Amino acid sequence: MTTYDFAIVGAGIAGASLAAELSASGASVLLLEAEDRPGYHATGRSAAFWEECYGGAEIVPLTLASGSYLRERGFLHERGALYIAREGDEELVTQFMQRFVPTGATIQHLGRGDLQKRVPGIRHDWSDAIWEPVCADIDVAGLHAHYLAQAREADAAIECRARVVRLDRRNGRWDIATERGEAFQAAVVVNAAGAWADELAKLAGVKPAGIEPYRRTVAQVRVDPPVPDDLPLVLDIRGRFYFKPESGRLWLSPHDEEPSKPCDAAPEELAVAEAIAQLEEVVDWRVEAVEHKWAGLRSFAADRRPVYGYAPDVEGFAWFAGQGGFGIQTAPAAARLGRQLLLGEERDAMTEKLDAELYSPARLD
Repeated sequence: MTTYDFAIVGAGIAGASLAAELSASGASVLLLEAEDRPGYHATGRSAAFWEECYGGAEIVPLTLASGSYLRERGFLHERGALYIAREGDEELVTQFMQRFVPTGATIQHLGRGDLQKRVPGIRHDWSDAIWEPVCADIDVAGLHAHYLAQAREADAAIECRARVVRLDRRNGRWDIATERGEAFQAAVVVNAAGAWADELAKLAGVKPAGIEPYRRTVAQVRVDPPVPDDLPLVLDIRGRFYFKPESGRLWLSPHDEEPSKPCDAAPEELAVAEAIAQLEEVVDWRVEAVEHKWAGLRSFAADRRPVYGYAPDVEGFAWFAGQGGFGIQTAPAAARLGRQLLLGEERDAMTEKLDAELYSPARLD
Protein backbone atom coordinates (compact mmCIF):
# COMPACT_ATOMS: atom_id res chain seq x y z
CA MET A 1 0.00 0.00 0.00
CA THR A 2 1.28 3.47 -0.90
CA THR A 3 2.05 5.64 2.10
CA TYR A 4 1.38 9.26 1.12
CA ASP A 5 3.27 12.14 2.63
CA PHE A 6 -0.02 13.95 3.27
CA ALA A 7 -3.65 12.85 3.35
CA ILE A 8 -5.88 15.93 3.23
CA VAL A 9 -9.44 15.34 4.41
CA GLY A 10 -11.91 17.64 2.64
CA ALA A 11 -11.75 18.78 -1.00
CA GLY A 12 -13.41 22.17 -0.74
CA ILE A 13 -11.39 25.28 -1.47
CA ALA A 14 -9.22 24.73 1.63
CA GLY A 15 -8.25 21.15 0.84
CA ALA A 16 -7.97 21.68 -2.91
CA SER A 17 -5.69 24.73 -2.62
CA LEU A 18 -3.46 23.08 -0.04
CA ALA A 19 -3.27 19.88 -2.12
CA ALA A 20 -2.12 21.94 -5.10
CA GLU A 21 0.57 23.68 -3.06
CA LEU A 22 1.90 20.55 -1.35
CA SER A 23 1.92 18.41 -4.48
CA ALA A 24 3.76 21.17 -6.39
CA SER A 25 6.57 20.83 -3.84
CA GLY A 26 7.05 17.18 -4.79
CA ALA A 27 5.20 15.76 -1.78
CA SER A 28 2.85 12.85 -2.42
CA VAL A 29 -0.71 13.93 -1.62
CA LEU A 30 -3.99 12.11 -1.17
CA LEU A 31 -7.15 14.26 -1.15
CA LEU A 32 -10.17 12.56 0.46
CA GLU A 33 -13.70 13.90 -0.09
CA ALA A 34 -16.79 12.49 1.61
CA GLU A 35 -19.25 13.66 -1.05
CA ASP A 36 -19.75 12.63 -4.67
CA ARG A 37 -17.83 15.68 -5.86
CA PRO A 38 -15.40 18.18 -4.35
CA GLY A 39 -16.78 21.47 -3.05
CA TYR A 40 -20.33 20.24 -2.47
CA HIS A 41 -20.90 22.12 0.79
CA ALA A 42 -19.53 25.58 1.69
CA THR A 43 -17.38 26.15 -1.41
CA GLY A 44 -20.09 25.21 -3.89
CA ARG A 45 -22.66 27.46 -2.19
CA SER A 46 -20.60 30.58 -1.73
CA ALA A 47 -21.65 34.01 -2.96
CA ALA A 48 -17.99 34.89 -2.59
CA PHE A 49 -16.44 38.24 -3.10
CA TRP A 50 -12.93 39.54 -2.54
CA GLU A 51 -13.52 42.29 -0.01
CA GLU A 52 -10.54 43.57 1.91
CA CYS A 53 -12.25 44.13 5.27
CA TYR A 54 -14.33 40.97 5.32
CA GLY A 55 -13.51 38.77 8.29
CA GLY A 56 -11.95 41.50 10.41
CA ALA A 57 -8.60 43.25 10.74
CA GLU A 58 -6.63 40.06 11.47
CA ILE A 59 -7.85 38.49 8.21
CA VAL A 60 -6.92 41.51 6.05
CA PRO A 61 -3.26 40.40 5.64
CA LEU A 62 -4.38 37.04 4.19
CA THR A 63 -6.82 38.78 1.84
CA LEU A 64 -4.32 41.36 0.62
CA ALA A 65 -1.65 38.70 0.12
CA SER A 66 -4.06 36.71 -2.06
CA GLY A 67 -5.17 39.58 -4.26
CA SER A 68 -2.42 39.53 -6.90
CA TYR A 69 -2.70 35.77 -7.42
CA LEU A 70 -6.45 35.98 -7.95
CA ARG A 71 -6.34 39.09 -10.12
CA GLU A 72 -3.50 37.99 -12.38
CA ARG A 73 -5.24 34.67 -13.15
CA GLY A 74 -8.58 36.29 -13.99
CA PHE A 75 -10.57 35.10 -10.98
CA LEU A 76 -11.59 38.62 -9.87
CA HIS A 77 -14.14 40.85 -11.59
CA GLU A 78 -14.31 44.41 -10.33
CA ARG A 79 -17.45 45.27 -8.36
CA GLY A 80 -16.75 47.75 -5.55
CA ALA A 81 -18.35 47.53 -2.12
CA LEU A 82 -20.29 49.89 0.12
CA TYR A 83 -20.75 49.55 3.85
CA ILE A 84 -23.84 51.67 4.41
CA ALA A 85 -24.94 53.41 7.60
CA ARG A 86 -28.08 55.15 8.80
CA GLU A 87 -28.42 58.43 10.59
CA GLY A 88 -27.20 57.79 14.12
CA ASP A 89 -24.50 55.33 13.01
CA GLU A 90 -21.77 57.94 12.71
CA GLU A 91 -19.72 56.42 15.54
CA LEU A 92 -19.77 53.03 13.80
CA VAL A 93 -18.43 54.63 10.63
CA THR A 94 -15.63 56.29 12.61
CA GLN A 95 -14.75 53.03 14.37
CA PHE A 96 -14.69 51.16 11.06
CA MET A 97 -12.27 53.65 9.56
CA GLN A 98 -10.05 53.57 12.64
CA ARG A 99 -10.00 49.78 12.62
CA PHE A 100 -9.22 49.18 8.95
CA VAL A 101 -7.21 52.16 7.65
CA PRO A 102 -4.06 50.93 9.48
CA THR A 103 -4.38 47.50 7.81
CA GLY A 104 -3.68 48.88 4.33
CA ALA A 105 -7.21 48.26 3.04
CA THR A 106 -8.31 50.75 0.37
CA ILE A 107 -11.32 52.53 1.87
CA GLN A 108 -12.83 56.00 1.89
CA HIS A 109 -15.76 57.73 3.56
CA LEU A 110 -18.68 58.82 1.37
CA GLY A 111 -21.61 61.08 2.14
CA ARG A 112 -25.27 60.94 1.17
CA GLY A 113 -24.80 62.35 -2.34
CA ASP A 114 -22.28 59.74 -3.45
CA LEU A 115 -24.32 57.00 -1.81
CA GLN A 116 -27.40 57.92 -3.89
CA LYS A 117 -25.36 57.80 -7.10
CA ARG A 118 -24.09 54.29 -6.41
CA VAL A 119 -27.35 52.83 -5.04
CA PRO A 120 -30.31 54.32 -6.93
CA GLY A 121 -33.51 54.21 -4.92
CA ILE A 122 -31.81 54.14 -1.53
CA ARG A 123 -34.05 55.50 1.20
CA HIS A 124 -33.39 58.91 2.73
CA ASP A 125 -32.30 57.76 6.20
CA TRP A 126 -29.20 55.98 4.83
CA SER A 127 -26.74 58.85 5.02
CA ASP A 128 -23.18 57.51 5.25
CA ALA A 129 -21.05 54.88 3.57
CA ILE A 130 -17.56 53.45 3.39
CA TRP A 131 -16.45 52.75 -0.17
CA GLU A 132 -14.07 49.94 -1.13
CA PRO A 133 -13.27 50.47 -4.81
CA VAL A 134 -11.17 47.32 -5.28
CA CYS A 135 -13.79 44.85 -4.03
CA ALA A 136 -14.46 42.20 -6.68
CA ASP A 137 -16.61 39.19 -7.42
CA ILE A 138 -14.71 35.89 -7.31
CA ASP A 139 -15.12 33.13 -9.87
CA VAL A 140 -15.46 30.51 -7.15
CA ALA A 141 -16.03 27.52 -9.42
CA GLY A 142 -13.13 28.56 -11.64
CA LEU A 143 -10.75 29.00 -8.71
CA HIS A 144 -11.72 25.67 -7.15
CA ALA A 145 -11.32 23.88 -10.49
CA HIS A 146 -7.96 25.59 -10.98
CA TYR A 147 -6.60 24.18 -7.73
CA LEU A 148 -7.99 20.69 -8.35
CA ALA A 149 -6.42 20.69 -11.81
CA GLN A 150 -3.07 21.82 -10.39
CA ALA A 151 -3.19 19.05 -7.81
CA ARG A 152 -3.97 16.40 -10.45
CA GLU A 153 -1.21 17.66 -12.74
CA ALA A 154 1.25 17.21 -9.87
CA ASP A 155 0.04 13.62 -9.39
CA ALA A 156 -2.11 14.15 -6.30
CA ALA A 157 -4.66 11.37 -5.86
CA ILE A 158 -8.26 12.55 -5.39
CA GLU A 159 -10.81 10.15 -3.93
CA CYS A 160 -14.50 11.08 -3.69
CA ARG A 161 -17.19 9.20 -1.74
CA ALA A 162 -14.41 8.54 0.79
CA ARG A 163 -15.80 9.63 4.15
CA VAL A 164 -13.19 8.93 6.83
CA VAL A 165 -14.52 6.80 9.69
CA ARG A 166 -11.32 5.68 11.44
CA LEU A 167 -7.82 7.08 11.99
CA ASP A 168 -5.14 5.03 13.75
CA ARG A 169 -1.55 6.16 14.29
CA ARG A 170 1.05 3.36 14.15
CA ASN A 171 4.80 3.41 13.55
CA GLY A 172 4.88 7.01 12.40
CA ARG A 173 2.01 6.80 9.94
CA TRP A 174 -1.78 6.93 9.86
CA ASP A 175 -4.02 4.06 8.84
CA ILE A 176 -7.11 5.65 7.32
CA ALA A 177 -10.40 3.78 6.84
CA THR A 178 -13.36 5.13 4.87
CA GLU A 179 -17.06 4.44 5.04
CA ARG A 180 -16.90 2.26 1.91
CA GLY A 181 -14.17 0.08 3.38
CA GLU A 182 -11.16 1.55 1.55
CA ALA A 183 -7.86 1.77 3.39
CA PHE A 184 -5.12 4.37 2.93
CA GLN A 185 -1.89 5.30 4.69
CA ALA A 186 -0.19 8.66 5.19
CA ALA A 187 2.57 10.14 7.29
CA VAL A 188 0.47 13.26 8.01
CA VAL A 189 -3.28 13.79 8.10
CA VAL A 190 -4.40 17.35 7.35
CA ASN A 191 -7.80 18.38 8.65
CA ALA A 192 -9.50 20.50 5.97
CA ALA A 193 -12.94 19.11 6.80
CA GLY A 194 -14.74 22.44 7.29
CA ALA A 195 -17.85 22.03 9.43
CA TRP A 196 -16.72 18.48 10.27
CA ALA A 197 -13.22 19.54 11.43
CA ASP A 198 -13.74 18.88 15.14
CA GLU A 199 -15.40 15.54 14.43
CA LEU A 200 -12.39 14.47 12.37
CA ALA A 201 -10.03 15.57 15.14
CA LYS A 202 -11.86 13.36 17.62
CA LEU A 203 -11.38 10.35 15.32
CA ALA A 204 -7.63 10.96 15.52
CA GLY A 205 -7.59 11.48 19.28
CA VAL A 206 -6.77 15.15 18.79
CA LYS A 207 -8.18 17.82 21.06
CA PRO A 208 -10.97 19.65 19.15
CA ALA A 209 -10.25 23.25 18.21
CA GLY A 210 -13.75 24.43 19.08
CA ILE A 211 -14.66 25.03 15.43
CA GLU A 212 -18.40 25.69 15.24
CA PRO A 213 -20.53 25.67 12.06
CA TYR A 214 -23.10 28.42 11.44
CA ARG A 215 -25.76 28.52 8.74
CA ARG A 216 -25.76 31.38 6.22
CA THR A 217 -28.81 31.86 3.95
CA VAL A 218 -28.82 33.47 0.49
CA ALA A 219 -31.78 34.13 -1.81
CA GLN A 220 -31.84 35.11 -5.47
CA VAL A 221 -34.66 37.59 -6.08
CA ARG A 222 -36.08 39.49 -9.05
CA VAL A 223 -36.75 43.14 -8.32
CA ASP A 224 -38.46 46.10 -9.99
CA PRO A 225 -36.83 48.26 -11.21
CA PRO A 226 -34.23 45.79 -12.54
CA VAL A 227 -30.89 45.61 -10.75
CA PRO A 228 -28.35 48.03 -12.26
CA ASP A 229 -25.39 46.24 -13.83
CA ASP A 230 -22.92 48.46 -11.99
CA LEU A 231 -24.47 48.10 -8.54
CA PRO A 232 -21.75 47.47 -5.93
CA LEU A 233 -21.82 44.90 -3.19
CA VAL A 234 -23.84 46.56 -0.42
CA LEU A 235 -23.29 45.61 3.22
CA ASP A 236 -24.92 46.93 6.39
CA ILE A 237 -22.32 48.41 8.72
CA ARG A 238 -24.20 46.73 11.59
CA GLY A 239 -23.81 43.33 9.89
CA ARG A 240 -27.53 42.63 9.34
CA PHE A 241 -27.59 42.06 5.56
CA TYR A 242 -25.74 42.26 2.28
CA PHE A 243 -26.81 42.15 -1.35
CA LYS A 244 -25.10 42.11 -4.73
CA PRO A 245 -26.14 41.84 -8.39
CA GLU A 246 -25.80 38.55 -10.23
CA SER A 247 -26.87 38.03 -13.87
CA GLY A 248 -29.66 40.61 -13.73
CA ARG A 249 -30.92 39.41 -10.37
CA LEU A 250 -30.10 40.26 -6.76
CA TRP A 251 -28.37 37.90 -4.36
CA LEU A 252 -29.56 38.80 -0.90
CA SER A 253 -28.61 37.53 2.56
CA PRO A 254 -29.77 38.45 6.07
CA HIS A 255 -26.17 37.81 7.17
CA ASP A 256 -27.55 35.14 9.47
CA GLU A 257 -25.34 33.01 11.67
CA GLU A 258 -27.46 30.25 13.14
CA PRO A 259 -25.50 27.58 15.03
CA SER A 260 -25.83 24.24 13.27
CA LYS A 261 -24.64 20.68 13.47
CA PRO A 262 -22.47 19.66 10.50
CA CYS A 263 -24.99 18.82 7.80
CA ASP A 264 -26.26 19.43 4.28
CA ALA A 265 -27.60 22.89 5.17
CA ALA A 266 -31.02 24.02 3.96
CA PRO A 267 -32.40 27.58 3.86
CA GLU A 268 -34.97 28.72 6.41
CA GLU A 269 -38.06 30.53 5.14
CA LEU A 270 -37.89 32.96 8.06
CA ALA A 271 -34.34 33.96 7.13
CA VAL A 272 -35.40 34.66 3.54
CA ALA A 273 -38.36 36.73 4.77
CA GLU A 274 -36.07 38.70 7.09
CA ALA A 275 -33.68 39.41 4.23
CA ILE A 276 -36.49 40.78 2.06
CA ALA A 277 -37.81 42.92 4.92
CA GLN A 278 -34.33 44.36 5.45
CA LEU A 279 -33.94 45.10 1.74
CA GLU A 280 -37.22 47.02 1.78
CA GLU A 281 -35.81 49.20 4.56
CA VAL A 282 -32.85 50.11 2.36
CA VAL A 283 -34.27 50.74 -1.14
CA ASP A 284 -37.61 51.49 -2.76
CA TRP A 285 -37.35 48.49 -5.12
CA ARG A 286 -40.14 45.94 -5.19
CA VAL A 287 -39.33 42.25 -4.82
CA GLU A 288 -41.29 40.48 -7.55
CA ALA A 289 -40.20 36.89 -6.91
CA VAL A 290 -37.85 34.71 -4.93
CA GLU A 291 -36.35 32.59 -7.70
CA HIS A 292 -33.89 30.49 -5.72
CA LYS A 293 -32.65 30.10 -2.16
CA TRP A 294 -29.90 28.11 -0.53
CA ALA A 295 -27.78 27.86 2.60
CA GLY A 296 -24.25 26.85 3.52
CA LEU A 297 -22.24 26.38 6.67
CA ARG A 298 -19.46 28.75 7.71
CA SER A 299 -17.18 27.40 10.40
CA PHE A 300 -15.20 29.42 12.94
CA ALA A 301 -12.95 28.95 15.94
CA ALA A 302 -13.99 30.99 18.97
CA ASP A 303 -11.68 33.91 18.09
CA ARG A 304 -12.81 33.94 14.44
CA ARG A 305 -9.29 33.28 13.16
CA PRO A 306 -8.44 30.27 10.99
CA VAL A 307 -6.45 27.34 12.35
CA TYR A 308 -3.32 26.46 10.34
CA GLY A 309 -0.47 24.16 11.32
CA TYR A 310 0.46 21.04 13.24
CA ALA A 311 -1.59 20.05 16.27
CA PRO A 312 0.47 20.43 19.45
CA ASP A 313 -0.96 17.30 21.09
CA VAL A 314 -0.75 14.52 18.45
CA GLU A 315 2.15 13.91 16.08
CA GLY A 316 1.43 13.88 12.37
CA PHE A 317 -1.92 15.70 12.54
CA ALA A 318 -2.33 19.20 11.08
CA TRP A 319 -5.16 21.71 10.95
CA PHE A 320 -6.29 23.71 7.92
CA ALA A 321 -9.78 24.76 8.94
CA GLY A 322 -11.94 27.41 10.59
CA GLN A 323 -11.89 29.75 7.58
CA GLY A 324 -15.48 30.91 7.94
CA GLY A 325 -16.80 32.96 5.05
CA PHE A 326 -13.38 34.28 4.01
CA GLY A 327 -11.75 31.00 2.98
CA ILE A 328 -12.13 31.61 -0.74
CA GLN A 329 -10.82 35.17 -0.83
CA THR A 330 -7.78 34.16 1.24
CA ALA A 331 -7.16 30.77 -0.43
CA PRO A 332 -3.91 31.57 -2.30
CA ALA A 333 -2.03 33.02 0.67
CA ALA A 334 -3.52 30.58 3.17
CA ALA A 335 -2.54 27.55 1.07
CA ARG A 336 0.98 28.89 0.50
CA LEU A 337 1.37 29.56 4.23
CA GLY A 338 -0.04 26.11 5.00
CA ARG A 339 2.51 24.49 2.70
CA GLN A 340 5.35 26.41 4.34
CA LEU A 341 4.21 25.49 7.85
CA LEU A 342 3.82 21.81 7.03
CA LEU A 343 7.09 21.48 5.11
CA GLY A 344 9.17 23.82 7.25
CA GLU A 345 9.84 26.14 4.31
CA GLU A 346 10.87 29.79 4.47
CA ARG A 347 8.30 32.49 3.74
CA ASP A 348 8.18 33.94 0.23
CA ALA A 349 6.94 37.21 -1.27
CA MET A 350 3.30 36.15 -0.87
CA THR A 351 3.52 35.25 2.81
CA GLU A 352 6.36 37.35 4.22
CA LYS A 353 3.99 39.79 5.93
CA LEU A 354 1.80 37.11 7.53
CA ASP A 355 2.01 36.37 11.24
CA ALA A 356 1.56 32.60 11.42
CA GLU A 357 1.21 32.73 15.21
CA LEU A 358 -2.18 34.40 14.77
CA TYR A 359 -3.48 31.25 13.14
CA SER A 360 -1.55 28.58 15.06
CA PRO A 361 -3.48 25.70 16.71
CA ALA A 362 -1.29 26.21 19.79
CA ARG A 363 -3.19 29.42 20.62
CA LEU A 364 -6.30 27.36 21.37
CA ASP A 365 -4.77 25.29 24.19
